[in-house]
Amino acid sequence: MIPELLASIRFVHERIRDAVVERCEDQELADLARVVQDDEGDTTFAIDRVGEEVLVDHFRDEVARHAPLVLVAEGLGSESIVLPEGAREEDAVWRVIVDPIDGTRELMYQKRSAWVLTGVARNRGAATSLRDIELAVQTEIPLVKQHLCDLMWAVRGEGAGAERLDRISGERRPLRLRPSRAKTIGQGFATIARFFPGARDELAAIDEEIVAAVLGPPRPGKALCFEDQYISTGGQLHELMAGHDRFIADLRPLAEKILADRGQAVGICCHPYDICTELIARELGVIITDPTGAPLDVPLTLDANVAWVGYANEDLRNAIEPALRESLKRRGLL
Repeated sequence: MIPELLASIRFVHERIRDAVVERCEDQELADLARVVQDDEGDTTFAIDRVGEEVLVDHFRDEVARHAPLVLVAEGLGSESIVLPEGAREEDAVWRVIVDPIDGTRELMYQKRSAWVLTGVARNRGAATSLRDIELAVQTEIPLVKQHLCDLMWAVRGEGAGAERLDRISGERRPLRLRPSRAKTIGQGFATIARFFPGARDELAAIDEEIVAAVLGPPRPGKALCFEDQYISTGGQLHELMAGHDRFIADLRPLAEKILADRGQAVGICCHPYDICTELIARELGVIITDPTGAPLDVPLTLDANVAWVGYANEDLRNAIEPALRESLKRRGLL
């Protein structure tokens, strides 16, 4: 059943990708960036509606024909829907979590690729979690001026696959993804995510403390390491998979205590649908944990705030994790 699901989900992803790219080609930036909904969750822009419009119809027609499923995704008007229509949630075989466009902000301004993300788990009702995901698929939504785009997938325990599509010729080629084997972050990319206002000073201070502990103080005329604030969790995972980044930590939910002391609230954080393809990274050898160092596990809901840490390999984890834990403990965040 998994091979059939994979083929169907890949088809849906490509339909979403093509629809979004077409809209980006046809509409002005101001139209794509128009806010259409701004509630307690994330802000919804006009470009988000494109993926949402394609999502349900294609999941009903292409994916749910294999077995009943619970679809969890933004833009459904509720936490989840059961497909095909008339099926009962308790009879669903799969619980599928989807982010139709992860990386909206950079895509709508044509700064960087976004991603379609899907994780498929055996349905255990509300108890279904990230560790239950058996199949993950991640598809790049490229910039209008970009002719190459990637697609990755993984089946739990069976490794990961990837291919690269040439949008001009239609040619597809296998893509080899290889996480970094470096033993240090020196002269490499290592990032503490701080995309949005709210405790950015503390997140930057944690970053500085880790780099100082791992690499020592700055040296005149030298850059010890670099950072990359990619406003997409799927994009961050891809950078770890491809060997571009060596360490990424998204600790925004931990800042809640710091912000509460300031009389402020934590802003937007990573949610389960943003991190639902971490299985692909793990199958490639990337190490994904929570801030305590335990395997990452969160319920497959729309609103849970997720803090996560990614290391390209075990050597990097051994070098960085003690400094990260010490910095968090010093602030009472662990």
